[in-house]
Amino acid sequence: MSTVLLAVVAVILCILFRILNVNSQPYKPVIYGRDRNFIENILFIAPFLNEPYTPTRLWGFSGHVQTILHSLIGRVRCPWPIGGRISLVLPDKSTLTYDLYEPVGSEREDDVTVAICPGIGNTSESVYIRTYVHYSQCHGYRCAVLNHIGALASVPVTGARIFSYGHTDDFGYMVDNLIERYPNTKLVLVGFSLGGNLISKYLGEDRKRPLNIVGGISICQGYNAIDTMVHLLQWQNFRRFYLYIMTDNYRNIITRHKRILLSPEMKNRYTLDENMIVSAGTLPDLDEAYSRRVYGFESVTDLYKWSSSAFYLDNIKTPMVFINARDDPIVPEQLLPVAREFVSSHDKAMYLELSHGGHLGFYEGGLVYANPVTWLDRALAGLVGGLLMAHDKAPKDAPAAAREPDLIKSATIIYRDPLDKTQNL
Repeated sequence: MSTVLLAVVAVILCILFRILNVNSQPYKPVIYGRDRNFIENILFIAPFLNEPYTPTRLWGFSGHVQTILHSLIGRVRCPWPIGGRISLVLPDKSTLTYDLYEPVGSEREDDVTVAICPGIGNTSESVYIRTYVHYSQCHGYRCAVLNHIGALASVPVTGARIFSYGHTDDFGYMVDNLIERYPNTKLVLVGFSLGGNLISKYLGEDRKRPLNIVGGISICQGYNAIDTMVHLLQWQNFRRFYLYIMTDNYRNIITRHKRILLSPEMKNRYTLDENMIVSAGTLPDLDEAYSRRVYGFESVTDLYKWSSSAFYLDNIKTPMVFINARDDPIVPEQLLPVAREFVSSHDKAMYLELSHGGHLGFYEGGLVYANPVTWLDRALAGLVGGLLMAHDKAPKDAPAAAREPDLIKSATIIYRDPLDKTQNL
């Protein structure tokens, strides 16, 4: 009996170790790009991007655990930064809010504002956003965080809609308002997941944008909503489970504001069936019942194409940095070539691809208890500084010894010649 029990325990441990992927090891991020000077600027400010990312030893090598812990707890010992809430009434009568946080504990010569677009249904009150804001404040950056319309229970919906995957006007209104308040500030746009898609689409759209924008940073976006849904509808790697959670969260936001969004007038105007909305089992079902009708699309496919940054990337002229993890269960590796191809054909662009990190996790350090500040928080602070340096072209005027030219030579970098997609330099 004891032998059987030991065998069962051994099998359970083997399965657990396989799920946790504890046999894996830290790897350096792979850096894609063709603009050597741009990448040098980034690595000059954030040389640790050329070092192995070391997840929390016991569970951090599992993309699932990183993703689930990020969703459940967000960050370890999360601070609550002090700021103020700005409210804007938009032309369509929607009430848009964003939270504004001034820098603390660090003096900078230049005025810099980080404009943050959170993930789907997230706000300035989300734990990972609060941690990043506090860390950025301590580096001397002002932060502005968009609250997706409908996501804050304390802010009523006053218009005919909530946020959507591709509606960039809300973020644009926040940016414009920031420029009115701080005409001389330098703006760096940072987007998480859905927010990464939105800032990328915003920068690639045919629209007027402030000249103050220094660059954009996109984290863990899926680039193409059509292809993303194809993968999320599969049961492989528990993707259907994650899709169910996202569907439930989005549906809860709609039903929370049903007095406005599902009023008789709204149902008649957009041909909405409340039973179809409540019973929708997947995001495509929910988008068929609600989103595509409110936004005036003939089909869900049309909605997804309009929403996807992949169809706008080629028009981006602003310096860009993309970050994805290959073990992200929500954004599978098959979706990542979009970013690789973009940076291979555009200057002032860089793509960081990590082996581990999950979806917005990137916990690091420790055996079981992760560090309070994640690799992602540190990376974003460094990337903002690198984008500012690239904008000011300071490294070109610096003494040769101070520029540490060997940094770029030792990095795991794949430079792409657009005429030779297989060339590694």
